Amino acid sequence: MKIFALIPAWNEEQAIGRVIDEIPRNLVCEVVVVSNGSSDRTEAVASAHGATVLREERRGYGHALMKGIAYVSIKNPDILVFLDGDLSDYPAEIPLLLQPIIEAGQDLVIGSRVRGEKEKGALLPQARFGNWLATSLIKLFWGVRFTDLGPFRAITFAKFNELQMKEMTYGWTVEMQIKAAKKGFKCTEIPVRYRRRIGQSKVTGTIAGSCKAGCGILRTIFLSLFGPG
Repeated sequence: MKIFALIPAWNEEQAIGRVIDEIPRNLVCEVVVVSNGSSDRTEAVASAHGATVLREERRGYGHALMKGIAYVSIKNPDILVFLDGDLSDYPAEIPLLLQPIIEAGQDLVIGSRVRGEKEKGALLPQARFGNWLATSLIKLFWGVRFTDLGPFRAITFAKFNELQMKEMTYGWTVEMQIKAAKKGFKCTEIPVRYRRRIGQSKVTGTIAGSCKAGCGILRTIFLSLFGPG
């Protein structure tokens, strides 16, 4: 089974090496780091730790990940694993994400930070509120219960291709969950641990970042109410 780990990274030179080192390489055949216009040593560090490094100049979480997916798609992957490059996730828990897919036939598995153990200060109040609001709206409109929009997740490549992702910035994770719900995918969550990231968050670490993320997520939800698929 071909499993690829995809990591978008913007100026994560302090953390990216540790993230790569913690990924269980007996399960993951290739780690792909997509530098989203980094101006520090993210790319050099990632390469030194054994990752394939790509560069995407267009800013946006989705732009970075789609660059990585375009690269791995020619290798006939079975499962894609997504995680952040700031060491807030625990890459060693990747087997927990894979288990429901491999053993129970699930299509999409979300690592729920809300349900798992959290280091104090790791999941900020604005992130908690945003998760609650977005997942409540998904339950209200599409009848599927999630507790988190966490970036640590796994999906079969075949099902990912059915999603036809469009949102390239803050709404990437919520768009994936909404489209999976609308298409009737087999979705589940598992509790995952979560720790304080290395460095300041580009999203929830500032008021401006939090507002942009919140607006982007809500925009994606309400556009999905009237869009196809």
